[in-house]
Amino acid sequence: MKYPILIISLVLSVSLLSCKDQKAQIDIPEPKKSAYAKDSLVLDKEELYDKILGALVGSAIGDAMGASTEMWHRSDIQNKYGYITGLTPAERIQSPEGTWEHNLNAGATTDDTRWKYFMVSYIEANSPDLNANNFAKFIIDYYKSIASKLGDKAILASPDALDSRLEKVDWIKEWARVAMAYQNSTEEYLEAQNRFYGGEMSCAGMLYTPMFGLLEPNPEIAYLTAYKHSLFDIGYAKDISGLVAAMTQMAMRTTNMDSILNTAVFIDPMRYQDSRLVGRLSYNTANATRKYVNLSREIEISDSILSKDAMAMKIPDRYNGTKEDWIQQEFVYALLEEDEKAVPFHAGEIWQILIAGLAFGEGDFEKSIQFIVNYGRDNDTVAAVAGMILGAKDGFNKLPPELRTEVLRVNKEQLGIDLEALASRMVESMLPATITTN
Repeated sequence: MKYPILIISLVLSVSLLSCKDQKAQIDIPEPKKSAYAKDSLVLDKEELYDKILGALVGSAIGDAMGASTEMWHRSDIQNKYGYITGLTPAERIQSPEGTWEHNLNAGATTDDTRWKYFMVSYIEANSPDLNANNFAKFIIDYYKSIASKLGDKAILASPDALDSRLEKVDWIKEWARVAMAYQNSTEEYLEAQNRFYGGEMSCAGMLYTPMFGLLEPNPEIAYLTAYKHSLFDIGYAKDISGLVAAMTQMAMRTTNMDSILNTAVFIDPMRYQDSRLVGRLSYNTANATRKYVNLSREIEISDSILSKDAMAMKIPDRYNGTKEDWIQQEFVYALLEEDEKAVPFHAGEIWQILIAGLAFGEGDFEKSIQFIVNYGRDNDTVAAVAGMILGAKDGFNKLPPELRTEVLRVNKEQLGIDLEALASRMVESMLPATITTN
């Protein structure tokens, strides 16, 4: 009897081991991340030029429309201008980040457009080898070339000649300090980076990173190139700098606004979404802001409005929509105002207003830019980023004729920035694989 029992025990043991082995072999596959867009973007030279020029001019239009009211509250804008629908004279004192001369004509731009000029030169000189080291060196070389002229004969002969030179040095010196530290050591870089513009999480990268969306082959690479160049950003501002480049690249290939806005959902090569406790702040902000806009569409307008509500909802002069449109817009404005940061140029705030403007405008260039400019705060920067995305989407030939013509003229004749020449230089510096000839 002992042997049959022993045999049965052995059989059961083998069966159990066999079951364990079978279980160990089960491997449920993990999801594979699919590309959000095709690996490459191929346009003929004419199409590429139209989109790049559209992006540059669209950005300059946004910059110019906000130049006269930069950092204003929306109530102050309404008090002086009513509702801004076009270009207004840049009535302001010169400053390094603003205009480099007092009180310029309507169509004049600020540092947002100067950065596009600067970036074309950087791309032209370094493409295809675009990296953080070359970018830092390019900034340092520019700073040295400007600073070295502070003691030339023209300035020694006339103190008034010093003003324009000082504006240029003041504009780039904060950036040069970080760039120099970046080249020296990690410790020096971290110290300089964390005191950049007072240590605020400013929108530094957003001033120039959308340019990478014009030349990279897909949104993910545009994000990564922008991220590597965001030497001056801290925290999730780096993520935002990458996203605006990715959105610009997406706009080069589609006119669908959902696809462009969803870039913030599907492009996350640095895996911010995996962050514990907080998650991905740029996505959370974009998602909440799009809900604001959707909620505004559900507002029902009553025929009878209390007098105190009527005063609060007074439609500004020159507003070109309906009462219902304005109440919806004010609803979104009020929610944005609740989320204001300590300074208007905070990257998170600019990102939120950008998403609100693009979502509210539903792809319409003028509606989106007007929404942004009339909200105020750092409106020229937000409108410049939005204008680049929408300009890349629509191309130059679909931009409002009066706005594009005047901005081209004023920037060329008064500021010395030829946007058409910049677009041509960008096209010529693009990788050969990006361009086809018909």
